Amino acid sequence: MIKLSVNINKLATLRNARGGNNPDLIQAVKEIERFGANGITVHPRPDERHIRYADVAAIRQIIKTEFNIEGNPSEEKFVSLVLAQKPDQVTLVPDATGQITSNHGWDTITHKAYLTDIIQKFKTAGMRVSIFIDPIPEMVEGAKACGTDRIELYTESYAVKYAAGERQAAIAPYQAAAEKALACKLGVNAGHDLDLKNLAFFAAKIRGLQEVSIGHALICDAIYLGLENTVQLYKRKLLTN
Repeated sequence: MIKLSVNINKLATLRNARGGNNPDLIQAVKEIERFGANGITVHPRPDERHIRYADVAAIRQIIKTEFNIEGNPSEEKFVSLVLAQKPDQVTLVPDATGQITSNHGWDTITHKAYLTDIIQKFKTAGMRVSIFIDPIPEMVEGAKACGTDRIELYTESYAVKYAAGERQAAIAPYQAAAEKALACKLGVNAGHDLDLKNLAFFAAKIRGLQEVSIGHALICDAIYLGLENTVQLYKRKLLTN
């Protein structure tokens, strides 16, 4: 079964735009789990423009499914947060300060020493570690050398080419990267710009895919389709048999 982890950053953005606590993130987490999601993802950033560090601690207290915290470990505050909250999975993303959204994966060769140290720190604390990479087999091999448990394939280029009708060109690099990951005995996650149009094809074509993390598109779809219905629709797209 391919797991669906729902990124709730956009719900926090909506709350923060007005102040107060509407929507209530704790209630949203409970409902998203009840609607069938297999996990919750948050990506706190230093400016706390969406998920706040206090939100992460509060969610950790009530979550019943898997908890995935994404972020750049170059921020000491992020590292301290993760070590304190001990999520099921920490996903390392090379975001720059002030970056609107993730737009590239790690160079696992250039940053091998740094990644090896931080991955070991999190694994020693009992967390599964995934690192965000582009679909390049050499980067997968580099990820293995760093000691990570999983990779998360950055899927923006897939989404762009898929939307342009270039399905085979879109999926081919991801198939190669996933096959390399399987050969390296790494778990495979994926995320970024996956949606109701392109998700089923991706899930069916990527052997060994274990989890997708989806936020922006899912929350946007929920405006029109309702949150419960949307979570169920995304889960159905992951049924590949």
